[in-house]
Amino acid sequence: MGSDSELEKTAQKEREKKKMLALAPIAKPLAGKKLCKRTLKLVRRAAEQKCLKRGVKEVVKSIRRGNIGLILRPMPCLIAWEQTIVQFTSFRNTELAPIRLCVIAGNISPIDVITHVPILCEEANIPYVYVPSKEDLANAGATKRPTCCVLVLTKPTKGELGQEEQDKLKGDYDQLTSELSELANSMF
Repeated sequence: MGSDSELEKTAQKEREKKKMLALAPIAKPLAGKKLCKRTLKLVRRAAEQKCLKRGVKEVVKSIRRGNIGLILRPMPCLIAWEQTIVQFTSFRNTELAPIRLCVIAGNISPIDVITHVPILCEEANIPYVYVPSKEDLANAGATKRPTCCVLVLTKPTKGELGQEEQDKLKGDYDQLTSELSELANSMF
């Protein structure tokens, strides 16, 4: 008979096989093992800092509501129109909005629940990636229920982060997005 560690390894391989068999056909770009670990680590860190939106409803609402990449600041302007000076407010781009990353579970059934999320992400220029398991995504996001998708923000919705925590989160985010762009470029 084999040792306990061998049995654990075979059981782990079986679980991984089941996860891969349950994947949806649209789950591309799918994170590999190494990228999946880094992605879930970023989700875990964001959950600790309260920089995470969980579930399809919250993610879609956050993407649709907001900030497609720019924060707009109102500026008063004057314009002359038919011998009358009219004052109005124009908007000027000032700084980048909070950076976001969408992480989607690949084993969702029925798949219709999340098919619109990648399209919304592409329209809003938000990078997205699929991970193999909704259970792993829920564990990383500090929830008990399996989660379809999460949206990672670099700034919390309420309050402020300390500079050190924000730098760590931003560093992890930058590293992950560079790997995601490489993955996306290799696909096409």
